[in-house]
Amino acid sequence: MTTDRALGFSSLDTEVSTTLPIEGDLPGWLSGTLIRNGPGSFAVGDREVGHWFDGLAMVHAFSFGADGDADDGSDRNGGDERSVTYRNRFLDTDAYRATQAGEFAGGFATGETTLRDRLKAFVFGDPYDNTNIIAERVGEKYFALTESPRWVEFDPRSLDTLSDTQYEGPKPSGQLACAHTQRDPWTDRLVNFEIEFGRRSAYHVYEMRAPSRREHVVSIPVDEPGYMHSFALTPTFVTLTEFPLVVDPTQALRPGKQGPFIENFEWKPELGTRFYVIDRHRGEVIAAPRTDAFFGFHHINAYETDRSAGNAGSTGDTVNDRNEGSEADEGELVIDLETVPDAESLGAASLSSLREDEMEIPGGRIERFRVRIDGRANADISRDEIHPGATSLPTVSPARWGRGYRYAYAQGGDQPMTDWLREVVKVDVESGETTAFADDGSYLGEPIFVPRPDRKNGPEASENGDGETEDDGRQDRFPVRSESGGRDLPEDDGVVLTVALDTDAEVSRLLVLDGETMTERARAAIPHAIPFDFHGRYFPEL
Repeated sequence: MTTDRALGFSSLDTEVSTTLPIEGDLPGWLSGTLIRNGPGSFAVGDREVGHWFDGLAMVHAFSFGADGDADDGSDRNGGDERSVTYRNRFLDTDAYRATQAGEFAGGFATGETTLRDRLKAFVFGDPYDNTNIIAERVGEKYFALTESPRWVEFDPRSLDTLSDTQYEGPKPSGQLACAHTQRDPWTDRLVNFEIEFGRRSAYHVYEMRAPSRREHVVSIPVDEPGYMHSFALTPTFVTLTEFPLVVDPTQALRPGKQGPFIENFEWKPELGTRFYVIDRHRGEVIAAPRTDAFFGFHHINAYETDRSAGNAGSTGDTVNDRNEGSEADEGELVIDLETVPDAESLGAASLSSLREDEMEIPGGRIERFRVRIDGRANADISRDEIHPGATSLPTVSPARWGRGYRYAYAQGGDQPMTDWLREVVKVDVESGETTAFADDGSYLGEPIFVPRPDRKNGPEASENGDGETEDDGRQDRFPVRSESGGRDLPEDDGVVLTVALDTDAEVSRLLVLDGETMTERARAAIPHAIPFDFHGRYFPEL
């Protein structure tokens, strides 16, 4: 029987550019653009892809604040009434054009795109480009990303597709990329890793300032590479959490091996889950502790503490200064993850299961792992549960990336998940307490926290009559608020943006919630139903 949530896994064929009237009260300081990425269509001619992850990439942009240039000629501010400009576009990729011709070579879990096929495509310069997971800024350019080394550039205002990444230095050496590139807020560098498959497989970690140039950090040789969707970043460390969903490339690369890409991987719980802790400045693995087996898609946040400070909690005495010459041999690395017992959730994301079956799968639990950094490869690691309820797509304030923090935001619900999640929750990672928001039975998407801007970190910062900071300079990213100067703003002083799907009305709505109380401040009706997407980024500079 088809369920209500089936609408969220249906194709959206229309592209619009319009102004959405706002109901409620938008904060005057909210200026910028939320860009969301995810599947827009599942159709391939008269057929469909078989898995949610293989839907064709569509980007959605919600722009607040400055005057806009919507195609209907309307002003983004809507005169005296606040409004938001909305656009959506398919990414005009090779994958998109092929499906329009009724062809589909395969993707993550659909078709016959084997690991061998991915390797051949990579060698001959044609890797997979259905970049449907997230959007990211690199320098002055904006890209859509997926688990492929091929990034697709788009115009962040028109959403027109521009080009692929062109590398000036060493080209990527891996066939599988991490979609969740992480930004170092102290340097504005992006950090990521790729997986190279072959007789000599390896994880390659790199950093980049510009989209065309990479700086190699370290390569980690492995016999059976694991599937990893994200990783953890702090000023000193990159941590790869290697779940025991692994592949033997010597078997998977043999001629005749068939099946979708992800089916090359096998769950081997006897391996446990390993944490590769990499010192970014030395370019070496300094610890690789193991725990019992578990799986997860998303790291929530990570930070460092100084053991001499007494193992500080989430928000105090953290190591925040990026020091290129530092010796990080004494201290503790804290990593918060959304975890599930095994990798069964990958199979549960087939379109047939998501649309029609009665669900009963474990939702992600929020857990904390502490790694003692003391120079030993088999460093001590502890594991504690923060929140046992079902969560998905967790985020934190961008002002707290890589730092001690207190609040995480996520889709939420009860364990086990018997339906798609209908709440967004704010989790206090110190106390475990939660505050939830629901919208009359609508399905709610990933929550994105937008902090009240603090554009000048120092005594020169001034406020206007509304308590807002005035700054003529461009705000390229959310600043890290130092303890020495600047306004002392609470971590949850801001708003949470989420997209709700109303299956009765068959439309989606943008919701703006108060970051402290998780109560609704404003909403805007979207003229169609947006399929359940993956991830968004808020760009205050747009």
